Amino acid sequence: MALAFDEYGRPFIILKEQERKSRLRGLEAQKANISAGKAVARILRTSLGPKGMDKMLQSPDGDVTITNDGATILEQMDVNNQIAKLMVELSRSQDCEIGDGTTGVVVVAGALLEQAEKLLERGIHPIWIAEGYEMASRIAVEHLERISQKFEFSVSNIEPLVQTCMTTLSSKIVNRCKRMLAEIAVKAVLAVADLERKDVNLDLIKIEGKVGGKLEDTELIYGITVDKEMSHPQMPKRIEDAKIAILTCPFEPPKPKTKHKVDIDTVEKFQTLRQQEQKYFDDMVQKCKDVGATLIICQWGFDDEANHLLMHRNLPAVRWVGGVELELIAIATGGRIVPRFQELTPEKLGRAGLVREKSFGTTKDRMLYIEQCANSRAVTIFIRGGNKMVIEETKRSLHDALCVARNLIRNNSIVYGGGSAEISCSIAVEAAADRYPGVEQYAIRSFAEALDSIPMALAENSGLQLIDTLTAVKSQQIKENNPYCGIDCNDVGTNNMQEQNVFETLIGKQQQILLATQVVKMILKIDDVITPSDY
Repeated sequence: MALAFDEYGRPFIILKEQERKSRLRGLEAQKANISAGKAVARILRTSLGPKGMDKMLQSPDGDVTITNDGATILEQMDVNNQIAKLMVELSRSQDCEIGDGTTGVVVVAGALLEQAEKLLERGIHPIWIAEGYEMASRIAVEHLERISQKFEFSVSNIEPLVQTCMTTLSSKIVNRCKRMLAEIAVKAVLAVADLERKDVNLDLIKIEGKVGGKLEDTELIYGITVDKEMSHPQMPKRIEDAKIAILTCPFEPPKPKTKHKVDIDTVEKFQTLRQQEQKYFDDMVQKCKDVGATLIICQWGFDDEANHLLMHRNLPAVRWVGGVELELIAIATGGRIVPRFQELTPEKLGRAGLVREKSFGTTKDRMLYIEQCANSRAVTIFIRGGNKMVIEETKRSLHDALCVARNLIRNNSIVYGGGSAEISCSIAVEAAADRYPGVEQYAIRSFAEALDSIPMALAENSGLQLIDTLTAVKSQQIKENNPYCGIDCNDVGTNNMQEQNVFETLIGKQQQILLATQVVKMILKIDDVITPSDY
């Protein structure tokens, strides 16, 4: 591309190799974009709902991921098409904002694109379709607000929160222990939540996993776990009322900064040097003892001499602890991270009721548990599982559950799941379409049809008769005027989601509809695609 100027000084651009570029215009471009978006949605459609299938993804270096989480599937997929990348972004933004509903949002966007294609074939201008979708999404979001319910929970009554987290976990691999994991997630969130400000900092919840054991062994620790052990095997494995010195300075004598070398030609000189080093170590250990520390956690290593001294002086120590873990330990124990020995004072020590080393099974794996901390606002969820993939998937599932619990603390409105909210919105949008005299009413009707894609995908994945199930539920909703009838995926025998306790967060559902509509509007407005030639 080159910039040139005409005789009046106006700039114009010369595009090189124009004949080599492939170009799509008008309806062709829109159809190509729509089919790319639909292809991505089709992949995710089968993994929606409690009976959804999982996807197995292999990375270029051979790592295998098995997951049901929409955002993870799209992250790991190698997507080249620009429109498909928009769908990946869409799923990611739902994941960042809400944490749950990443599959649903892509399925809705795919259905909206499918309906838009039919309208384009009828000759309706893309701008009208986009306008109609925008109006319809507003109607749907307002309708969700109307059918939502507030539910009250407190620190003593966490059942409503647990029920909502169970809905999230029911579509994951871990659904056999969803009750236990939901309780863990809710307790973890409440431990770090600031209920007056209605705010939750999820960074304070650390999720750790270790292969071995079974899913049922997963536990919530009110404190921090560190995947390290005491630096010397003879140090005590259990310290009560620990006063912890958190150091980022190494336990070793200072190295000369210059490139000089020290020549030692007599034994006496060597002895002097060694004594000097020993005195240096002695002073360090003594400093830690003087301020009253009973455990040292160090970011760096220390050599055998320092280790030996620490053991003799009865001062347990842990080495090579990572920076993030150090910060969490400092937050939990109320200590300060000390960069130099000279700055060590009793006020900077962290306090914990119990520090213990725990070993697992017959392996040599050991971990440190720092519990009963001064500031219990940092917790750890410790996952066990048969293999690495299960643990990774459990981490992702728990992340979704934590996000749902956080959203409910921020805004405690819920709608009912199982496709009931979508069907109800679809009926409301369909009814509202008659109020619009213009062309956009076609788009509004199409939007209502697209909303049915979620309950249809749920029915399809559960092996039910598609059309029969959907029409039965829809007519039941209209007849009884009951927005809580949904698809009975688990074959419980009732369509009423209120009785089945299938909840979803209101803000999650609204966000899904708004985000999907925005992306579809963006895709519809593209009418010219210029791609460079393939060499």
